[in-house]
Amino acid sequence: MSRSWPVRYNMVAMCSLATFICYIDRVNISVAIIPMAEEFGWDRGTQGLVMSSFFLGYLLTQIAGGWLADRFGGKIVLGAGVLFWSAFTVITPPAAFAGLTLLLISRIGMGLGEAVTFPSVYSLFGRWVPINERSRAIGLNASAIPLGTVFALVMTPIIVIYLGWEWAFYLFGATGIVWYFVWQKVAATRPEDHPDMTEAELAVIAAGREDINSTVPAPAIRTMLGSMAVWAIIVSHFCANWGTYVLLSWMPTYVSQGLGVDFASVGIYTMIPALASFLFLNVAGVVTDKLINRGTNLTFVRKLMQTVGLGGSAIVLAVVGYVESAVMAIALMTLGSVIGAFGMGGWGSNHIDLAPRHAGTLMGLTNTAGTLPGIIGVYVSGLILEMTNSWALVFQVAAGMNLFGLVFYLLFAKTHKIFD
Repeated sequence: MSRSWPVRYNMVAMCSLATFICYIDRVNISVAIIPMAEEFGWDRGTQGLVMSSFFLGYLLTQIAGGWLADRFGGKIVLGAGVLFWSAFTVITPPAAFAGLTLLLISRIGMGLGEAVTFPSVYSLFGRWVPINERSRAIGLNASAIPLGTVFALVMTPIIVIYLGWEWAFYLFGATGIVWYFVWQKVAATRPEDHPDMTEAELAVIAAGREDINSTVPAPAIRTMLGSMAVWAIIVSHFCANWGTYVLLSWMPTYVSQGLGVDFASVGIYTMIPALASFLFLNVAGVVTDKLINRGTNLTFVRKLMQTVGLGGSAIVLAVVGYVESAVMAIALMTLGSVIGAFGMGGWGSNHIDLAPRHAGTLMGLTNTAGTLPGIIGVYVSGLILEMTNSWALVFQVAAGMNLFGLVFYLLFAKTHKIFD
């Protein structure tokens, strides 16, 4: 590849591809669960348990993954994580046929591998990406989430119909294994270690980042938890992820059973909000970086993006459950995705502001809290549906979470470097 193309762009692209694979492997079960439940006779509660079990594993290795990435390098940790979760994706079908217990274990194992993804990516971005490009890099990486979601939601029904639900796991798992071997050839933990790095690009990176070569150890978790600015991100991450994980897990069922869309068309309906999210996560990153480059106060920018993202999406979630038309419901969901994307310029980019050299550790800490809704929110939503059959109540709980996260962030968020 031409030296005129910055190497850091390749790193951001490969990290985003890992996130894409992470989400096709994570989301495919939200579609595959429908034929799986029919074959194995699972009720709504069991379906919620199967989908939420992933997040138990995902919860356990967040902080460790961030610390390992900051200490030993994001290349090693991210590569190992992708290989690990891909293997568990491949063994999901035989585990399901062997029994519910083994299926839950395989889902937990998959979560253990995927947990290191975002801490490793943030650790790499802290080393590779100048401050005036970080919101765009984080936006691009985050946009791989809805893109992977769309791909999984569109392709999984096709694979299920023509090959059987098992092949959704076999094919997607193999994709991660291929990525791993490419990653070993093109990636490096630090720009200084990459064989294709030029003096000119290294100067650009060094001028726009903190000193990451210092041997100062990462602050203790207790020290990080003593900062209300850290808690602002933790609470925001938890609240934003409540709605995200509930929609990722239950939206295909909502579209199919709540709105009456036939199974073959589920992917088409659910892809529209995800595509809007993909586009506007990148737009939000560009807008955020432009405001910063113009000299706008960084704290004001973060809180503005947070207000638009969490506040706007809360309004949409509060009303969408009352809509009976599938077209209108998807239109509202799409609007929520467009508005919600701007939150990535708020809490989503705040980690590197506070701890540029320890962003992996901090991301691991906040993403631990952000994983809890995957366990609690997905399972509770299943119980709400089991007891009340009310999709409106499921969405209103998510709206309340967004509003709480917004208020907490506005009160306590900071943007100056706190941890060296």
